[in-house]
Amino acid sequence: MATMKKVVLKNYVKGKPKETYMEVLTTSAIPLKVPEASNEAAMVVKNLYLSCDPYMRLLMTKHDEPPEFSYLSDFVPGEAIRSYGVCKVIESTYPNFKTGDYVWGITGWEEYSLITTPEIFIKINHPELPLSYYTGILGMTGFTAYLGFHEVASPKKGEYVYVSAAAGAVGQLVGQFAKLMGCYVVGSAGSDEKVEMLKSKFGFDDAFNYKKEANLTLALKRFFPQGIDIYFENVGGAMLDAVLVNMRVRGRIAVCGMISQYNLDNPEPVYNTIVITPKRIRVEGFFVFDHFPSYGTFEEMAVSYIKENKITYVEDIVEGLENAPGALIGLYEGRNVGKQVVVVSRE
Repeated sequence: MATMKKVVLKNYVKGKPKETYMEVLTTSAIPLKVPEASNEAAMVVKNLYLSCDPYMRLLMTKHDEPPEFSYLSDFVPGEAIRSYGVCKVIESTYPNFKTGDYVWGITGWEEYSLITTPEIFIKINHPELPLSYYTGILGMTGFTAYLGFHEVASPKKGEYVYVSAAAGAVGQLVGQFAKLMGCYVVGSAGSDEKVEMLKSKFGFDDAFNYKKEANLTLALKRFFPQGIDIYFENVGGAMLDAVLVNMRVRGRIAVCGMISQYNLDNPEPVYNTIVITPKRIRVEGFFVFDHFPSYGTFEEMAVSYIKENKITYVEDIVEGLENAPGALIGLYEGRNVGKQVVVVSRE
């Protein structure tokens, strides 16, 4: 038995989220065993590391019907918030996992979770690396960067690549994957500190602070006088509009997310779609859920990059479940540098 802290959604969010929409509660004693009456395979896990991701804002609003843009159900007020996390198996009736295994998947923002869908979790094959990496470079974040760049954008050596929100968890990896492919890479971020990090730490060819640009279209023209072959989309809105007119013929746009739109009641219009046809631009969104059979191939590639020091990876670590709400809200205010991770327990 154990008492347990958890983070719950207090009320559905309208507009910009705040920490006050969430609450940290301490529950009464809970059993750390799979219920005997359970007829389905399940497991109890100890949550170690939790991921903060921009898409979570979409789940904090009540939808009368499941939104087409979401692959997860809305959060429920009074229940634990959910995200990707790294866990240690305490007890399991699922044959693929045993006590002591490390796994990653969607879990609750709580110290312990009963997982009734263990089949959607993935066993951690390289516990010799920092376990927190499986919330990021070796988890959904890294897999997203890999899929969007390599499989959706179909890059070729020497192409011109632009990454928005490039200092974020996904963007930092996309830029480095592109450099390893021999591409020319420019990223944008919201502070001079992040811009310098993109160039000095992650090896981008150039970078700029979008907040200091009066005209995004002209800014992109300055950095890409010959146009953009690949745009990795994390922002949407005015940035997407500016990119469209700067794309080259047969350019590709891999749409990962649109963080600038998540807090708006009415998303901003995009005006320059008329160029898509004459430029033969391919615009494609993607979900990692469609590609999990290829995760193993990605994991081994990413592990080799890490061990050979071909990839630089930055985490923004917050200690303690009670600090998770502030860490999540920080994403939408640009406070994080790199992958935002919450440490629930280091074992």
